[in-house]
Amino acid sequence: MAARRNLPERVTQIIQAHPNDADPMNVLRTAVSALGSTDGFAEAPSIEQAMNITAKIPTILATFHRYRTGRPGIPSRSDLSHTANYLYLLSGKEPASSHVRALDAYLVLTADHSMNASTFTARVIASTLSDLVSSVTGAIGALKGPLHGGAPAKVAEMLEAIGTQEQAEPWLHRELEQGNRIMGFGHRVYKAEDPRAVALRKLAGELAGAQDAEWLALAHHVEDVTLRLLEEYKPGRKLYTNVEFYAAAVLRGVGLPEDLYTPTFAASRAVGWTAHVLEQISDNRLIRPAAEYVGPRNLSYPILAGRA
Repeated sequence: MAARRNLPERVTQIIQAHPNDADPMNVLRTAVSALGSTDGFAEAPSIEQAMNITAKIPTILATFHRYRTGRPGIPSRSDLSHTANYLYLLSGKEPASSHVRALDAYLVLTADHSMNASTFTARVIASTLSDLVSSVTGAIGALKGPLHGGAPAKVAEMLEAIGTQEQAEPWLHRELEQGNRIMGFGHRVYKAEDPRAVALRKLAGELAGAQDAEWLALAHHVEDVTLRLLEEYKPGRKLYTNVEFYAAAVLRGVGLPEDLYTPTFAASRAVGWTAHVLEQISDNRLIRPAAEYVGPRNLSYPILAGRA
């Protein structure tokens, strides 16, 4: 994969055509789509294409980040691992081993997770016998939503809005009274604590230096208060801490800006997306979910000229 990290020049130009304040997920979606017009992606999906996309996504993100911060791009280092090279491309400095270990664990923990929204999107596209780039581009679009991949950044925003441990309970009370969702809690599948959250909580504690110790203490306090209030407001719903809550702490701990949290999730999930696509086409059947109409019936429809 190290030999596949570099981007075609025209893809780099497309990245640099974006404004500095562009959402990195929009840039990633556009740049990955542009890969479809480059050599190697015209044929049916293959493991070589999967490695190609997976290797290039960190380079896309780092290229845009350096461009928007006024720094020239730097070449990848083949002596660095996939994770270490990503951190190196972002900062221009060889990363600390603790940062590489933590981000490595995050990338492994989030690489695949059953039939989630973005993976389902990728498989639906693949089932039409479209190409791998189209499948991954569609998956990125699904991951962009705050209810899927955007949650860790929303967790960070929530903790910043709360500010102090003293403000946690009244802030959370207000949100729950208004019927708002508390980011980082609850899961469509898990009715117990997300096992990935357990691992990330431990990693966050290992990463937290002096400057992040207060932030992490706030996160722990907010977690405790939220779990207590969720049981009070939604008894029996079995809402527990999910992977997004401590993902925010880990991604912050390795020095990523908040708007790279979701794109970094995409860098991880590309492994799962492409694996699912390859599995789909190995024994393909067009995915066409059934739908049942549940709206009003027996309506009358006035002619167009008579409508208000």
